[in-house]
This record gives sequence, C-alpha cells and structure tokens, in this order.
Amino acid sequence: MAERLSGKRIAILVTDGFEQAELVEPRKALDEAGATTQIVSPKSGEVEGWKHYDAGDEFKVDVPLAGARAEEFDALLLPGGVANPDQLRMDEKAVAFVKSFVDANKPIAAICHGPWTLIEAGAVRGRKLTSWPSLKTDLTNAGAQWVDEECVVDDGLVTSRKPQDIPAFNEKMIEEFAGGRHARQQKAAAK
Repeated sequence: MAERLSGKRIAILVTDGFEQAELVEPRKALDEAGATTQIVSPKSGEVEGWKHYDAGDEFKVDVPLAGARAEEFDALLLPGGVANPDQLRMDEKAVAFVKSFVDANKPIAAICHGPWTLIEAGAVRGRKLTSWPSLKTDLTNAGAQWVDEECVVDDGLVTSRKPQDIPAFNEKMIEEFAGGRHARQQKAAAK
C-alpha cells in the first residue's frame, strides 16, 4: 500500500473524547500509504483521546476548525468514541465542515460512533452503512440502511463498527481514498 495516497491530504476531524485506536491506527495506515494527514479540531492546542473508558494520550491539533476548508483536503476521516462525535454533531462549524465534504462528493471514512456527525451533515439518507450497534436506530431514522458488518463501502463512504474492525476499515478506506472518482463524483460532474 506504500505511496498509494501520495499527494493526498486527509483531514481527521476530532475533539476530546475520541477512541484513540480509531485515530492512531487509521492515521498510521494513511501515512504509510503516502498521505499527509492533519488533525482538524474546534479545540486549539491538543485533543485528548480515550482508551475505551480510560483517559488516553494528547494529540496536537494541526489545523483549527475555524481555519479549515474542505477544498484543501482530498478526504475525511471521522474517528469514533462516544464523546467526540456527540460534541462534533452539536458544533455548527464541525457539521458544516463535514457537509462540505459530502457536497463535494469527497470520500469519507467513519468508524464506531463517527456516523453521528454524518447524520447531522445530511449524509446518510439512502446510504448503506454500519456503526457501533447503539447508532442503528439513529441511522435508520435518518434514512440509512444499517447493517451489522465489519466494513461497508457505499459510493465513497466507508464505515466500520469498532476498533476490532480497523484492519478491514483501513484497507477499504485507503482503497476509496486512492480510487479517484467514485460513482457519486461522476454523477455530480455530469450535472
């Protein structure tokens, strides 16, 4: 997978309370594939990860959300954890940032509770995806087709359920992020 993502810039949108493995492991895979990854956050300075219920490490914020623009990135990664996406979905700028990737038909990868923010950005209606099981009703009510699978790809949207799914998630995320124009981009370009 080395250099498959050379020249690609990937935004990783998080705030405090993200599941640390869901940032660290996908970021490492993206970096090893040649991408440039940057943590974008409504917080400045550092954000704190969690290791399930325990406090984790702190990570440097590369780009403050207030100055982040989707046009400067090729794809978006949304790690989960409970507190992280719950805060992001209540932050209008975070939702607008995610929506700008959706509107531009750029690929997005979300794991665990990450799809909560996708609901607020209007990105799940008519899409097949997975998540942490407790989001099933929220996603279904928002018009998504929820399935209990390790990893689901729907036209540039990659979703997984939990940290144990990260190997499959990473593989499909890199494939989508490297794959150029998926069907949604082609449809948008044809309009």
